[in-house]
Amino acid sequence: MKKILVTGANGQLGKCIQDAAAEFSDFEFVFVSKQELDIENPELLKKYFSENNFTHCINTAAYTNVEKAESDAEKAFAVNAEAVKNLASICTKHNVVLLHVSTDYVFDGKKSKAYSENDVTNPINVYGASKLKGERYIQEICSAFFILRTSWLYSQYGHNFLKTILKYAEAGTPLTITTEQTGTPTNANNLAEALLQMIAQDSKEYGVYHYSNGGETTWYGFAEAILLQTKKLEEANLAKTNHYSTFAARPEYSVLDNTKAKNVLNLKQPNWQESLQTLTRKMMISNNFERE
Repeated sequence: MKKILVTGANGQLGKCIQDAAAEFSDFEFVFVSKQELDIENPELLKKYFSENNFTHCINTAAYTNVEKAESDAEKAFAVNAEAVKNLASICTKHNVVLLHVSTDYVFDGKKSKAYSENDVTNPINVYGASKLKGERYIQEICSAFFILRTSWLYSQYGHNFLKTILKYAEAGTPLTITTEQTGTPTNANNLAEALLQMIAQDSKEYGVYHYSNGGETTWYGFAEAILLQTKKLEEANLAKTNHYSTFAARPEYSVLDNTKAKNVLNLKQPNWQESLQTLTRKMMISNNFERE
């Protein structure tokens, strides 16, 4: 039986994996939060891995506050790079396959067509640089690993763009959203399913992959689709801008080319609009809007 450790279990992707795990009854899952297993602590990792016989580790633990990372670079690198180095080392020692989630922000956004895994990385903010360093540690240390770069993650859980737009719309707060950046909103539930499918098919095609939903849009286009699909567009005060100031630089174009993941890993990647519609319908039917 496959025994899978999932770190960062209280984050939005960790919670989506917990939901998806119900469809994989032949797997044994161990979900741990930062409080239960801090991957920044190598001694804790050694003890935990010695006491368990894991076959796979899905690392969803990450420092994801892109803006705050600019003034908190030490912490961002501690979590996204040095802690990942710890995890890569312990997985290698115990022959555990590591599945690690990375980001489109490892690219500078200067291209005008989708980024492939072979394109040169050149992050333009601290968050992207810290995630790239984590990727490099894995590639240097591990032989059995999958790095999945994804983009613009959202879900019914945690803090994300979908939840923020709905919260502001309900409160009547004006929404001025940028058209400067183009990418692909990705439903974290789809990513969770993809990660578990990779384990189920027992692929040995290790390496770096891109996984996002299909298509592309701007943040404004994403906001408009959210409000349209939740029937809040008419009542919302939505406006667009092409000059939205942020502390952290953002890539102007960070669409990911998913061809390799489709062809090599046979992963399904629904169009972003279809996937958003599926989730918003489910949330509206069940009133499943996690409040924080």
